[in-house]
Amino acid sequence: MTDELGVLIVDDDFRVAALHAAIVSAVRGFTVRATAGTVAQARSAMSEHPDIDLALLDVYLPDGSGLDLVADLPCDCFVVGAETDADAVRTAMRSGAMAYLIKPFDDAELARRLAGYAQYRRVLAAPTVDQHAVDAALSALRFGTRAADRGDTGSPTERRILDLFADDRPLFADDVSTALGVSPPTARRHLANLVAAGRLRMSLHYGGTGRPRQEYRRAPD
Repeated sequence: MTDELGVLIVDDDFRVAALHAAIVSAVRGFTVRATAGTVAQARSAMSEHPDIDLALLDVYLPDGSGLDLVADLPCDCFVVGAETDADAVRTAMRSGAMAYLIKPFDDAELARRLAGYAQYRRVLAAPTVDQHAVDAALSALRFGTRAADRGDTGSPTERRILDLFADDRPLFADDVSTALGVSPPTARRHLANLVAAGRLRMSLHYGGTGRPRQEYRRAPD
């Protein structure tokens, strides 16, 4: 699988949608294709962007429930909402949701699940699979992936990045880029790897104007 996985974000709260978009963009191999604030907008976005692979669906939307979209949209779906009713969870899973995350959740948790979804797609990209492959794909989807699970310590650049967070102070991607002498896109790519691996946490920093910036901190051990 060489192409990036396209994501549709469906949430009527623009700040939540922006946060989810930032997390998606921070995970290697993913790109946001569209955002929507209603059921109708979500359906329209799918028609306009047939290359959407995954939808992140809020439950409560102004014109209906995101749960109704799970079975209708021609893509995989994660439910990411505040609904805690057990019936809603069963409905979502019965309709075909691949994950159910209850707000509020840690930014790294969504990044971890996205990394697991990417691994699920990689494993099932083969023309045929055996039982081991099926089990590995479903395990990745359910539990995500972390660096510790893979048994590696990251690239030399990523180890240098982690050293920058030794005193637990937050940094922006531009700070990392300047400190290491690498380009901002290179810094963001390695930061995305570390977020997906659970080594760093990413959150949005809102300034007075413009788009929010992605702020990184070392994840708790």
